[in-house]
Amino acid sequence: MTALLAVDVGNTNTVLGVFRDGELAAHWRIQTVAERTADEYAVLLKTLLDMDGFPWRSINAGIISSVVPPTLFGLQQFFKRHCGGPALVVGSGIKSGMPILYENPREVGADRIVNAVAAYDEIKAGCIVVDFGTATTWDVVSPRGEYLGGVIAPGIMISSEALYEHAAKLPRVELARPGKVVARNTVASMQAGLVYGYAGMVDALVERIRGEIDFSVRCIATGGLAPLIATETRTIEATDELLTLKGLKILYQRNA
Repeated sequence: MTALLAVDVGNTNTVLGVFRDGELAAHWRIQTVAERTADEYAVLLKTLLDMDGFPWRSINAGIISSVVPPTLFGLQQFFKRHCGGPALVVGSGIKSGMPILYENPREVGADRIVNAVAAYDEIKAGCIVVDFGTATTWDVVSPRGEYLGGVIAPGIMISSEALYEHAAKLPRVELARPGKVVARNTVASMQAGLVYGYAGMVDALVERIRGEIDFSVRCIATGGLAPLIATETRTIEATDELLTLKGLKILYQRNA
């Protein structure tokens, strides 16, 4: 029985998921620490696995997607020492099953390719994937399953921190829906700008993308902040916070 550990390393958070017999059995989100060692990963993973009742030695396969290159050494050492061998790493040379039509395919973030593969596998048609991470990305896939490119913008957390750091009298605020756009205090005003302003940007970019292409698309959102923003948009039709993990499983199966 194969127990696959899929690891998606983002700039802020790392999402881990265990697939047993092809089904996602458990998943966790931890802070990304570039200098984390193999032994630290072992202690952390053992704790998480124990909480969900998984035998520590049940993991015998792995796949990693990382946009933080320094994390790869510690993760690969963890897999070599504790899981019987190195994990598959999403990058150049991997069989994605998806033509990458970027000018330089090596420039495309691993997470963007994984999301595109997962979305197309699920929808089987043209699609836009909006990923709310440290950066927010819009990735476009053709009806033939080709990765066409997309858009990158500062993430909502970056925007929030920028307000706090560069405007002397503005506080750091919780990212939450304030209830209405015309707010009557500073915190709610900032929340309105972040949440509703971001939702408006998402809609504007999706509509512009639809205006540039000659096929219909379904728009799906992922990332930790997707549920907060997606409900305020007109264009996002579905939300799947685990899309990247699903894409990692697909890529593992295509390369195993």
